[in-house]
Amino acid sequence: MSSTENSNSQSSSLEVQQAAAQQDIVDLRNEISSLDQASIDLILTRARSHYAWKDTPVTDEQIQRMYDIVKMGSTSMNGCPARFVFVRSQEGRERLAKSLKPANVPKVMGAPLTVIVAYDLDFWKELPKLFPHDDRRHLYDGNPDYILDTAYRNSTLQGGYLMIAARAMGLDVGAMSGFSNKIVDEEFFAGTTLRSNFLCNIGVADETALFQRLPRFDFDEVCSHA
Repeated sequence: MSSTENSNSQSSSLEVQQAAAQQDIVDLRNEISSLDQASIDLILTRARSHYAWKDTPVTDEQIQRMYDIVKMGSTSMNGCPARFVFVRSQEGRERLAKSLKPANVPKVMGAPLTVIVAYDLDFWKELPKLFPHDDRRHLYDGNPDYILDTAYRNSTLQGGYLMIAARAMGLDVGAMSGFSNKIVDEEFFAGTTLRSNFLCNIGVADETALFQRLPRFDFDEVCSHA
């Protein structure tokens, strides 16, 4: 096959894929137009951050399903910079505890699962796989500030997807930032291009540790139109 024929074949294949993707969204909108209020309550409006946990394990199957939901969330150029370490072993918890502020140690030691949401500073090297129709690696190569900004922002976004995915599956979450990123990176990511972002406990919560819901801003206090 000549280079011209190969290019035409690739273009035709891309058009077929694009048409299929567009039809899939049309089908999705026909199947479901919006979540009902109960579903919104479950993932956001009545959900709470939790601090204590029941002795109910999070299974391998649940972890796999969580990730399969998370991986479909949007990221810049589909770069998917987040990396996840699922900590369930006693050894893993003890290693993680070295990084925690004292008040957060029992939260992690009692959680059936703690996820280290991290990001890979070399994420952009995978763009030929994840963004195959246009090679954008040149935007990142030799640009460490742009790499860090993109990796941090989008891994935070993916961590948010993780929290919503867990809640959608009927689990509870408690995100944490009261720890030393430096210690986590030394303990779990030494010699790699990975860096920690935040921690998130996941499991079935012990609701007796909850206090009253804290205030939120009203629309007019923080929102505007332009």
